[in-house]
Amino acid sequence: MNGDALTHLDVTGSARMVDIGDKPETDRVATARAILRMTPETAATVAEGNAPKGDVVATARIAAIQAAKRTADWIPLAHPLALTAIDVDVDIDPAAGTVGVTTTVGVRARTGAEMEAMVGCAAGALCIYDMVKGLERGVVLERLELLEKRGGRSGTWRRHDGC
Repeated sequence: MNGDALTHLDVTGSARMVDIGDKPETDRVATARAILRMTPETAATVAEGNAPKGDVVATARIAAIQAAKRTADWIPLAHPLALTAIDVDVDIDPAAGTVGVTTTVGVRARTGAEMEAMVGCAAGALCIYDMVKGLERGVVLERLELLEKRGGRSGTWRRHDGC
């Protein structure tokens, strides 16, 4: 199969899960970030930890961890992975009205962990929205992006767009 082939389609064009059985297991790490934009007042409430629904940051961390572990349930052609590490950081800038969720996952596997990092971020960000929607319905999930992946056949990749 050449590098331009669509790996998740069989010869008839039907969706398939890629066979990774012959690939070696390697250590892999992926980091993703999600950014939410809200009013400075709402971001300050998140930072203070006194939102009406409770501790937004702690709940978002748990949501991100749970989702990263269940990525194959979210993404139909993803392989289930036994993650070895999940770190979730939540950064709040009340003055700018932003909350960032950064998720880093590690695994020793035959396939990468990029989707696990992305799904973790998405769930953490959606949890934050759910926790603050009573304060502000206009919160926007502005970005969801892969920042870095390491390991596997393709090696290391990092986002270099200054974001």
